[in-house]
Amino acid sequence: MQDPRYQYPRPPFPAQPQEPPGLADRMDPRPDHGEQTYKGSGRLTGRRALITGGDSGIGRAVAIAYAREGADVAIAYLPQEETDADDVITLIEAEGRKALALPGDITHPDWCKALVSKTVEAFGGLDILVINAGHQQFREGVEEVSDEDFDLTFKTNVYAMHWICRAARPHLEPGAAVITTASIQAYEPSEILLDYATTKAAIVAYTTALAKQLIKDGVRANVVAPGPFWTVLQPSGGQPMEKVQNFGAHSAFGRPGQPVEIAPVYVHLASQESSFTTGEVYGVTGGAGIA
Repeated sequence: MQDPRYQYPRPPFPAQPQEPPGLADRMDPRPDHGEQTYKGSGRLTGRRALITGGDSGIGRAVAIAYAREGADVAIAYLPQEETDADDVITLIEAEGRKALALPGDITHPDWCKALVSKTVEAFGGLDILVINAGHQQFREGVEEVSDEDFDLTFKTNVYAMHWICRAARPHLEPGAAVITTASIQAYEPSEILLDYATTKAAIVAYTTALAKQLIKDGVRANVVAPGPFWTVLQPSGGQPMEKVQNFGAHSAFGRPGQPVEIAPVYVHLASQESSFTTGEVYGVTGGAGIA
């Protein structure tokens, strides 16, 4: 056993500003996505998964976990994140699984449709859809949230989710799973994350409504709502640098979560072990809870 308060690095962390979307390889300390720590047990053998934002952060941890549980994995990411994505593809293939790299911009509906069709073509089908990619940019006041800011956040976090789910729907057979990524921000919004928090609340509502549709055909849909996790989303404009340096200090653990600590939730929701679970929101908030 380990004391979970001290299992991973605790703040303060070095200042480390990056231009968005940022790269995980430049973070200090390096996040643990499970590269050396996640051990699989065949819970997703033969499944075919598509993960957006699979190059870094939570998406990267989920991609590694799925491959080690026996799934073929496609990851969608921005072209600027190619170096991170290359590492993930290598890790998936090291498990003897098929890997598919899908660089592109999910704020364009045609690309959202294409990444689904490319996954189905490469793997012969689609069993697990993980909507995880997100855009977060702090703004101190409502007057600073431009139309361009609002549009980019909603297109990345909400519109893309809808476009991808709509494209994936015909390919999801009974037993398939859809998992979206919300946030504690949906329940306890920060004043500097006005547009981001709004999109995360929308993800909860969208997914719970979608779950009611999909279960009629034997497909489950659930939401994961993370708290403070140490990902590149934070130092690349998601938080002011003074907050990045103390990120997670306010949690019950005195530290942020590492991506590998939330990956098992995505594994559970994709596996047959959660066969009676749909329309649920799983909070992994470091003790803050969701309400």
